[in-house]
Amino acid sequence: MTPPPYPARRVRRCRSTYHSGVSWIGYLAAALGGGLIGLLITLAVLRRQPRMTASVLPDQALLAEVAFAASTTGYAVLDIEGHVLVSNARAVELGVVRSGLIDHRIADAVGRARVAGEPIDVELGNVDPVADLVGYRRGPSSVQAVVRSTDDGYVVVSAADETEALRLEAVRRDFVANVSHELKTPVAAIGLLAEAVLDGFDEPEHVEKYAEKLLRESVRLGALVNELITLSRLQGADPLPDLAVLEVDAVVADAHARSIIVAESAGMTINLDASSGLLVKGDRPMLVTALVNLLANAVHYSPPGNTVSISRAVRDGFVEIAVTDRGIGIAAENQSRVFERFFRIDPARSRATGGTGLGLAIVKHVAANHGGSAVLWSKPGTGSTFTLRLPHFVPETAESTSHIPADTAVAGPVLTANKGAQ
Repeated sequence: MTPPPYPARRVRRCRSTYHSGVSWIGYLAAALGGGLIGLLITLAVLRRQPRMTASVLPDQALLAEVAFAASTTGYAVLDIEGHVLVSNARAVELGVVRSGLIDHRIADAVGRARVAGEPIDVELGNVDPVADLVGYRRGPSSVQAVVRSTDDGYVVVSAADETEALRLEAVRRDFVANVSHELKTPVAAIGLLAEAVLDGFDEPEHVEKYAEKLLRESVRLGALVNELITLSRLQGADPLPDLAVLEVDAVVADAHARSIIVAESAGMTINLDASSGLLVKGDRPMLVTALVNLLANAVHYSPPGNTVSISRAVRDGFVEIAVTDRGIGIAAENQSRVFERFFRIDPARSRATGGTGLGLAIVKHVAANHGGSAVLWSKPGTGSTFTLRLPHFVPETAESTSHIPADTAVAGPVLTANKGAQ
């Protein structure tokens, strides 16, 4: 059948045009194999059309048109001359259709699709090329289109935004590469040290020396594996366990107790402010782990003899637990990356102290899983303040909390990390 000579036009609000008992939606459904639910409905309607009255069919077609127009996939139907018969709004957003005309890269693939008789994939790339020139990308950076030809000479183009999928794939590859590298180092060290112990088994001093190093590397490996497991759980789809009402002071006291030995071994002290009486809803082990990680980070990046302080306050409906050190500080260009997995400002220092590079990433995800965030303020040569912000829980029977002092603002810029960050 030769397609009817429809005029080229851009359709924002889809309207079906029937020809010989078949609509453009029918062609679209046939080409896509029923991928869109609304189009499946239309196919069923069209097959039953001879038995349907004219008053019923338009209502059914309209239902399919609504689904077509609202689809997150961009669709366009072309006639035998390559003119756009119909397209949905998403096709325009993704750059498949511009000013009523099909993208030139897709137009080039139309002929090949007709000759080959099978779908042709087209990479559209950034649909907003001007954005690259000004350094700001407003639209998708990767659009994948598929061009399909029907037996009747029509061509159906479907397009999807693959930007997020490609980003996640890149994150996955980066994560696997980092984990492999981080695991390889202690595993190799353990192997070498074990060989050294075997070579000197008849020399007690020799065995003791390498046995201590072997123990140190095994502890480091165990810490890395444990933190990988913790981070995996935080990033997984499993919901948090039933959250309990927690006293912030008790969480802080627990984290402080677990961090004293590390601080004292570095010749440092951890100061606490006055009890706050604040409450949050959360998972106690997770919150304690997050604070312990913040305290360990503060200790590791501060000179011996310095003091790390913990303060508590409430602001704008959030409890803020701040850990402040007077260490080396973090340069502005590194502040946006401190919550990334395996990012180390000073790799040598981190490895010397047994750091895995996952501590702050865990803090970020713990905060996000509790509906909060992790905030950084830092100035090189002055120190850093990491703040864990959690929704403030106020019992229904509680009296006004206006007496609770607000947190004193820290001068300078702050960086907030939430779950959307990588």
